[in-house]
Formats: sequence, C-alpha cells, structure tokens
Amino acid sequence: HHRSIHQSTTISCCFIMLLTSSKGALSRQWHSHQSSALRAFSSLKKASTPTGKPEKIQYFKVYRWDPENPMQAPYLSTYPIDLNDCGPMVLDALIKIKDEQDPTLTFRRSCREGICGSCAMNINGSNTLACLSYIDAQAKTSKIYPLPHMYVLKDLVPDMSNFYEQYKSIEPWLQPGKPKEEGQAEFLQTREDRAKLDGMYECILCACCSTACPSYWWNANTYLGPAVLMQAYRWMQDSRDGATAKRLSQVDDPLKLYRCHTIMNCTKVCPKHLNP
Repeated sequence: HHRSIHQSTTISCCFIMLLTSSKGALSRQWHSHQSSALRAFSSLKKASTPTGKPEKIQYFKVYRWDPENPMQAPYLSTYPIDLNDCGPMVLDALIKIKDEQDPTLTFRRSCREGICGSCAMNINGSNTLACLSYIDAQAKTSKIYPLPHMYVLKDLVPDMSNFYEQYKSIEPWLQPGKPKEEGQAEFLQTREDRAKLDGMYECILCACCSTACPSYWWNANTYLGPAVLMQAYRWMQDSRDGATAKRLSQVDDPLKLYRCHTIMNCTKVCPKHLNP
C-alpha cells in the first residue's frame, strides 16, 4: 500500500515537473521568438540608416484582400518605410515591403521600365505604373489601391480578362488587302505613312486609361474603352492593312464606340503620355 502511494506520488511529481518544464519551454520559446523579432526590428532599424542620416519614415497604406478568406472584408495595411533605405519609385517600396515585412503582399511586376504595363495600379488617387511613379518624399503617407472598377483577384492584382477579350475582339493584327507578290519580303510603307502610327503604337495595354474612364466604369461589358479604341484606330491608320471597312463596321455601335463623352481622364493618366 505504501509502495503504491509512493509510486503514485512519484508519478504525480514527475507529471508536475514535466508540465512545469513544458510551460517553461513554451515560455522560453515565446521569449525567444519575441527576442528574435526585436533583434530583427533593431537590425532593420540600424540598416535603415546606413549613411547615418536621420530616419525619414513614410507610411504606405496598401489595399489588401485575400480570396481564400472571403469572410474578411477588404482593408488597408500600413507599412513604415525609411526612404533613406529605399529606391525612389513606389515599386521599390512595394518590393521592399514584400521582401522585408510581409511576403503575403501580392502585386504584378516585370520590367521595371514602363514597358510591360504589369504594375499598373492606383497610387494616391491616380492610375499609373508603380515603376514610373516617384515616391512623394514630402508626404507622410501614400495610399495604394488596385486599378479601380475592376474585379480584384488578390490585393493589388486586378482581373484583366474582360479588357483582354475586348482587345482580342478588334483583331489587333495586320490583315493585308492582297497577298504578297513573288519574292516580296515585307509590306513596305512610306515614312509619312509610318509617322501616322506615332502616338498609338507605343500603347503598352496597361489599362490605366480605361479604368480611369467613368464611361468604362458603368459600361465595361459593352463599351470598348479608350485603350482598345485607340488600338482599333491604329490598325485603321496603317497603310499596310486592307481591312479598314471591316474594322469600322465592327466598332460602329452606340455602345462599343459612342459611350465616350470626352471626359479626358484617359489622357491625363496615361503613363506613356498618349492621347487615347
């Protein structure tokens, strides 16, 4: 009897010691994570002033929405950035946030030179390319949203499907009126005819102009929008193309074409300084 009591007491003591040690391990683990986070923050803070300059903090408020968490309404996340330790463009700040603060932040980017149009978004109330948009060093905050009035796939990534389908509908490729003659290499045109394409061929299809257009906001399923209409006209103006009559008939529609009310938001926001 005394032996069983002794055994049970021993087991109880061992259990208490195990529980206590487990709590201690958890506590040490939590304090270890906390210390690691503090050290990371301290090192980040030190690294943020490599030249010894005083910190120049700007807060970036970024639109967030995750389709895998549909019960969570869209919200803004705030990220502090020391501008002394960041590139001059908004895209630099977004990359820095993703690399150093929040790897879940999602956005499109590619060329970083204003050529691909991938990083189109709404920055401080205006549609533009993040790679061409300078950070306003005098501002305390910057607000970044996806392109307006489009379905959002995640965070700063809009669904471009409708925009690309509209672009496809105008058949944006050369349709010569006659076949090549024997031995002919290219379809030639004069320099004067080539000059007619200036201000249109430079379009990178970033959709900044179309998503800034109120008419496109309300009629995106029917109105082609400034970017697609400009591309349609680009092929009509091409002296090598022989499908002008067909192209005109395709867009001669009160909803496809005549929803334009010359609001001119498209021209104002075009990052390539075109006049769609």
